[in-house]
Amino acid sequence: MSKSLIQKLGLLGVIGFFSYLSAVLFSPMAYPGYNWMAQAVSDLSAADAPSLARWNQFSALYDVCEVTCATVVCIGIQGQRTKLLRTGVYLFAIMEWVSAVGYQMFPLSTSGYAGTAQDIMHMVVTVLVVMLSIVSLITVIIAGMKSRDCRSYAISAGIALLMMCIGAIGTAIVPAKYFGLVERFSVFAAAGFNAALGIHLFCITPENHKRYGKS
Repeated sequence: MSKSLIQKLGLLGVIGFFSYLSAVLFSPMAYPGYNWMAQAVSDLSAADAPSLARWNQFSALYDVCEVTCATVVCIGIQGQRTKLLRTGVYLFAIMEWVSAVGYQMFPLSTSGYAGTAQDIMHMVVTVLVVMLSIVSLITVIIAGMKSRDCRSYAISAGIALLMMCIGAIGTAIVPAKYFGLVERFSVFAAAGFNAALGIHLFCITPENHKRYGKS
């Protein structure tokens, strides 16, 4: 069965995920002394990081694919499933835009946290991203609890939320030498859920449109 252009664009979420994965895996090669188990992923893209050029190279498709995927999912999900699910997806798309624009405008000034105005804004963006991520994922989970038709979305959101919780709790309780290890659960949560949304969009059939065409 042929797919619409909107549905095919949903697969950009998968491409974005692998672009981010490649940046996380290969950028450390250009950062002498980088300890992935202890250091945050954001250290790799800090303004003065030796790996910045490599990071930009490998993550070139990440932001554009993530934002495009989240946006077309908002378009493609119109008239489908429930209003609560759509609200969760819209909030997640807003988070993707805040993340893409905010982190480009305010990267860390240096590895770690130097306390500059730029670093403060980076943390503000992080707080907004985390809050929007949590609210959107919980909204999708509730939608799945209320409607069986939204169950697969809720399972994906539940996995992403669990990963975020592991990252948030883990970074607070594990020794500093393992900070980077648990932090990676959080950073991959959003990219993974975005990819899941894109796959859901790609798999929509005309029957789905007819069946779930409700507010």
